[in-house]
Amino acid sequence: MRNFFERQHGSDWHKRGFTRRDFGRIAMLMTAGAALPFYNEPALAQDLKAIASVPPDAVRLNANENPMGPCPAAIEAIGRVVPQGGRYLFDQTRTFVETLAAVEGLPSSHILPSAGSSDPLHRTVLAFTSPRRPLIIADPGYEAPNRAASFIGAKVIQVPLRKDFSHDAQAMAKADADAGVIYICNPNNPTGTVTRPEDIAFIVANKPKDCVVLIDEAYIHFSATASPAIEFVTAGKDVIVLRTFSKLYGMAGLRAGAALGRPDLLEKLHGYSGPAMLPCTGMAGATASLKDKDLVPQRRQLMAGIRADLFAWLDKKGYAYIPSDANMVLIDSKRPGKETATAMLAHKVAIGRSWAALPNHVRVTIGTREEMARFKDAFERVMAS
Repeated sequence: MRNFFERQHGSDWHKRGFTRRDFGRIAMLMTAGAALPFYNEPALAQDLKAIASVPPDAVRLNANENPMGPCPAAIEAIGRVVPQGGRYLFDQTRTFVETLAAVEGLPSSHILPSAGSSDPLHRTVLAFTSPRRPLIIADPGYEAPNRAASFIGAKVIQVPLRKDFSHDAQAMAKADADAGVIYICNPNNPTGTVTRPEDIAFIVANKPKDCVVLIDEAYIHFSATASPAIEFVTAGKDVIVLRTFSKLYGMAGLRAGAALGRPDLLEKLHGYSGPAMLPCTGMAGATASLKDKDLVPQRRQLMAGIRADLFAWLDKKGYAYIPSDANMVLIDSKRPGKETATAMLAHKVAIGRSWAALPNHVRVTIGTREEMARFKDAFERVMAS
């Protein structure tokens, strides 16, 4: 396997600044697939490790999950395909790709299906960063790209968010003349804040040569103001857009997603691990979800109403927070976030963690109205203690 990997990637990796020792170590782990130390998302995601044990009767507001789960059409489609689960149902993946392509107005060749969006996120970092080509990322931001970059010895440059918590486009575009990947999460995780389309356009227009702009749109469907970046893919730019069905579509446990980009960019992601066979249940559910034209606007409106109610309560109580346009919010707990999370769990409410840039802010997922009522009661007790 190492010899195959070296024939496939060796020349390119040596040009990117890897030593033969680096190459041997990485090649051995790459051929192990899911054994990569950052690859198994549930095992390493800090969001799920922040609280060691969540009681089954606790409210789970710690992982940006959608309590609504899959839509009825997705549940029905999944039920139909389960009895066929003993077969390799490649047709389910093909139908998913064709459906997503039609929805986004792209050729099928511009879509790489995946089990969620973390797989192509990691693969993009592996394919385009190196010891000579750094990763540029916002701070605070989602750290999954950092882990992949650090694994292959690529430098990670963190650029602070602006005062309005949007990405600092000028600073990110100019952070390093040899940057390999500039990562943008829009809306951003953990702040839920939106970066304007003109700022993303500036990064795409002013990035270093051959640098790939990786735009993670995991939370785009929750936002009424964020603009999808598909136009850059359509225009043939050095852009890869990530989509997942884990958030608004409520399919975190079913695993469905995709990377959207030029075929030559997507081709470079092949061979950097990732499952060849995707779960037929996830593919069937995702396809059915895409065909439900009312699903996104209805769920967006429902979640926005619950979020607005939470914000009004926080304002009334005088609790500071960062206004979000996604399904999470960072709230200032006036103490280290880990202490707040531990205290909240004692009240059977599990919340997310904090980030080094905002150590006293805790990330709280927007749940159902009943779940947020339990959150309000617990948070008020914790803040008063």
